Amino acid sequence: MQLFNTLTRQMEEFKPINPPRVTFYHCGPTVYWIQHIGNLRGMTMADLIRRSLVYFDYEVDFVRNYTDVGHLTSDADSGEDKMEKAAKREQLSPERIADKYIKIFETDTTRLNILPPTHTPRASQHIDGMIAMTKTLLENHQAYVTPLAIYFDVSRFPDYNRLNRQKLDLNRPGAGKGTVEDPQKKHATDFALWFFKVGEHADALQTWPSPWGVGFPGWHIECSVMAKELLGETIDIHMGGVEHVAIHHTNEIAQSESANHKPFVHYWLHNEHLTLKTGKMSKSQGTGLALSSLIDQGYDPLDLRYFFLTAHYRTRQEFSLEALNNAKISYQKLRDAVIALKKQTQRTSLSREKLTQLESYQRQFTQALANDFQIPQALAVTWEMVKSNVPSADKLELLYEFDRVLGLKLDAASEAQVPETITALARQRQQARQNGDFAQADALRRQIEKNGYLVEDQPDGCQIKPKR
Repeated sequence: MQLFNTLTRQMEEFKPINPPRVTFYHCGPTVYWIQHIGNLRGMTMADLIRRSLVYFDYEVDFVRNYTDVGHLTSDADSGEDKMEKAAKREQLSPERIADKYIKIFETDTTRLNILPPTHTPRASQHIDGMIAMTKTLLENHQAYVTPLAIYFDVSRFPDYNRLNRQKLDLNRPGAGKGTVEDPQKKHATDFALWFFKVGEHADALQTWPSPWGVGFPGWHIECSVMAKELLGETIDIHMGGVEHVAIHHTNEIAQSESANHKPFVHYWLHNEHLTLKTGKMSKSQGTGLALSSLIDQGYDPLDLRYFFLTAHYRTRQEFSLEALNNAKISYQKLRDAVIALKKQTQRTSLSREKLTQLESYQRQFTQALANDFQIPQALAVTWEMVKSNVPSADKLELLYEFDRVLGLKLDAASEAQVPETITALARQRQQARQNGDFAQADALRRQIEKNGYLVEDQPDGCQIKPKR
């Protein structure tokens, strides 16, 4: 299996630390708002990679965290804590805000058939570990204390920018400064490990005692500690969006390797963004689209999952309702194929030719996954197999096997029971067509569609399908 490692910018053979176990950390959401479908695309991409690893018989220990404290409105050390901002907006405690949006997020991930993680830690549950790591960094003289915060000294970590490959300029004016710049910050690129309940954070709602004073953790140290405590000091895979390369993941490497004196992550994976024609999908810019809004428009969440399957995780994907409609049609055709195959259960003995053909599809599917998780190629192989003349029972078995990765719930595909009222309207429409009353037939079609069904004319009558 070959993976593209952001750290080296090249394809590398995947060699887990302790096979068959794979330790996989995925940066989860900051739970201050509903996650838009761009965020959910990142979660789906991680799910597809995890499913692919399981397909190759790895035992994946998968962590997806919840950030419920310490993430400021900038990825650098500036702005207001996002959880506190949401708490003020909705007149709820930060804890209740977290509970509310975690519940919505988990409902959405379940609807998208994203597998539950092995661990779902909240940052606020690991404060002791963050204090311990900060203490270690201070003792190693890789961090320092000011009246406002404790900072990691990036000048003490060689090759700080090896992940983001930016030129390190410690004294670049204005870099990393907050709403009120800390005059005792040594270098502009130093980042906060712990904020004190003073200055612009004097009214912070979430604070904890520490050896240096009451305060709360910086965002970056949270993932380092949760990864260490749940997966170990060195892990196989760390994944997140490309926006995390420049600051968040760069800082995770610096503090983790400085504290643990070991490599932090062997393989860094990053997914690209879901975009709109107008640009990046973003909550802050008001361009975020919630899954619930698509459901309200009549889309099945798995229509969206199918859409996500059509682009590689490292490529940008442009969203539009036209593209989603195309995915919806393709997904329904795949489900229809499964329904038809279920009716043809008689197994015939495979000829050598058919067996070779079946093995070829399985090999092509596996090769697509092994090539940095080329899911669109795997989907194309699936369709080629569906359209082939492989015997139905064997085709269905292979479809179910492929769906262990695709996650489209193909085994649950079944013909919906059409109400008798709709069937009666369809019969009336068929009679109107036979009588040449096409205006009446069109009116009955519209009535059927208004009730949530589609009618398709066929040589021997018509077929009624629910809208999806």
